[in-house]
Amino acid sequence: MTPGGTALRGLFAALALCAALPVAAFEPELPVGARLTVERNTAPDSFQAPVGVWRDGAVPSLQVEGAVTRRAWRINTPGLTPLQVVLPLRAQIEAAGYEVIFECAARDCGGFDFRFETEILPGPNMYVNLSRYRYLTAVAGPQEAPGRVLGVVVSVTAASAYVQVIAVDTGVSMEDLLPETEPAPDVVSETPQTGAPAEPAAPAAALPRVNEGNLLERGFVVLRDLEFDTGSTDLGPGPFASLQRLATLLRDRPDLRLALVGHTDTTGGLSANIAVSRARARSVRQRLVDEYGIAGSRLDAEGMGYLAPVASNLTDAGRSLNRRVEAVLLDAE
Repeated sequence: MTPGGTALRGLFAALALCAALPVAAFEPELPVGARLTVERNTAPDSFQAPVGVWRDGAVPSLQVEGAVTRRAWRINTPGLTPLQVVLPLRAQIEAAGYEVIFECAARDCGGFDFRFETEILPGPNMYVNLSRYRYLTAVAGPQEAPGRVLGVVVSVTAASAYVQVIAVDTGVSMEDLLPETEPAPDVVSETPQTGAPAEPAAPAAALPRVNEGNLLERGFVVLRDLEFDTGSTDLGPGPFASLQRLATLLRDRPDLRLALVGHTDTTGGLSANIAVSRARARSVRQRLVDEYGIAGSRLDAEGMGYLAPVASNLTDAGRSLNRRVEAVLLDAE
C-alpha cells in the first residue's frame, strides 16, 4: 500500500473511532456578558424537536424522551443579527459531534405559526422577535433513534439577543436521573390547583416562598396554591398565601414589575389552552389590583398554554405540575 493510502486508511480509522465515542452534553460558549436567565431540568420528560417548517397547520417534529435541560441566555449587545448569533453556535454544535438536521429563519420557518407551535421558554427569560429569529435542530446518533437532541432558537432585538437551548439525553438510566436527595419543587404552597390530582405534600421548610431573595435569584416563582373554579378561569375566593406574600413584596419593592404567566397541560388544542391560561393569569392580576391595591401598570398578564411544561405531560402528576400560574420578574425600574 502506498504511503498516501496508509495515511488515508489511518484517517478513516480515526474518524470511525471518533464516531464511536459518546457525545458529551452540549455547553454553548457565548459572548462575554451573556447572562443565563433560566435553567430547568426535568427527567424523564419529552420534547418535540422541529424537523420541518410550519405547513398545513403543523410543524413536523421528532418526539424524544429522556433527561431534558431547558436554558435561555440574554446577550446585552446591540445591533446583532440572528445569523451572527447562530453561526458560531452551529460551529460549536458540529464540533461537539452533532449533525444539524433542520434549520430555518423566521419567515421561512413559518413566522408566527412556527414560533407558537414550538416550545419556547416564557418571557422575560426568553424573547422571540417574530421577524428576526432562527431555529435549528441537531442530533447525535442516527436520526431514527438519536442519543442526544438539541433544539436551538436565537432571536434579536435592537438592544440585545436571546438564545434558547433545549437538550435531551435519551440514553440516561433512571439511576442516573434520581438525585440522592430530591430537590424542592418550584412551588410556594403544597395545594395544587383545583381539578389537578393531589400531589404528596412536601415539608413546609422545603417549599420556596415568595420573597425578594427567591424572586430576584430565580427570576420567577410558581403560585402553586391558587385555586380556580371547576371549568372556569375565575380565581377562587382565597385567601391565598402566595398572593399575600407577593403583594407584600410588591409594596416593599415599588421598583419591581412582574408578568403573571398562565400555563396548562396538553389536554385540548393549543389556541384554547393559550386562551384559558391567559384568562387565569388576568384573573390573578385583577385580584392583586382589586384586593391588594397593586397598580395595574406594574403587572402584565399572559398565557403560554402548554408551550412551557415543567414536567412530563404523560402522567397525571406531571400534568398537575404543568397547570400553574407563575410570577415572572420583568425588571427593576
